[in-house]
Amino acid sequence: MDQNELKRQVAKAALSFIDDDCILGVGTGSTVNCFIDALAQSGIRIEAAVSSSDESTRRLQDIGITVVDLNTAGPLDLYIDGADEFDANRYLIKGGGGALTREKIIAEAARRFVCIVDQSKKVKVLGKFPLPVEVIPMARGLVARKLVALGGQPELRENFTTDNGNLILDVHNLDLVDAAGMERKINNIPGVVCCGIFALRKADTVLVSSESGIQRF
Repeated sequence: MDQNELKRQVAKAALSFIDDDCILGVGTGSTVNCFIDALAQSGIRIEAAVSSSDESTRRLQDIGITVVDLNTAGPLDLYIDGADEFDANRYLIKGGGGALTREKIIAEAARRFVCIVDQSKKVKVLGKFPLPVEVIPMARGLVARKLVALGGQPELRENFTTDNGNLILDVHNLDLVDAAGMERKINNIPGVVCCGIFALRKADTVLVSSESGIQRF
């Protein structure tokens, strides 16, 4: 079974968490794209959605779902999103698609956060995937030096600007054994908008697709 099929399977499994007429938070990425496709075919009635990216907004609108601003929506019933990595604590690394700040905001606003991934995303300790950090452009050099001081090797994501108009530094080789502690340290650096560690607001449920079916963590 190829990875695309695993993504489709876990996307379909997430539909069982959705109540009719809910306000749904929707993330960004290839697995979320599969989820939006599955939602279109499900017949589930969605009152509205809050989207973490312009791309997801477009996809949701294409299937007839009204997308509203989070300030209008208020607290959300459910947030569905993928991840680049997850561990046994349900801590995540996110931001491979560059939407980490909006994703973290929506996760914080949601009563329940369900993360959908395939088996390749499971790790013992976070950090194999480079950690995305969104930075204000004028602070790029400052933040990079601070990240080096924390033990990382930051690399500018070339030819990329976030939907918020900022830059991404992808940080290699950080020690993320204390993921929550590192999340706090990075987020406290002046010029950092958000880092891609989701430990302070981790997933409530992680659905994982594998050759043997869907596992729930």
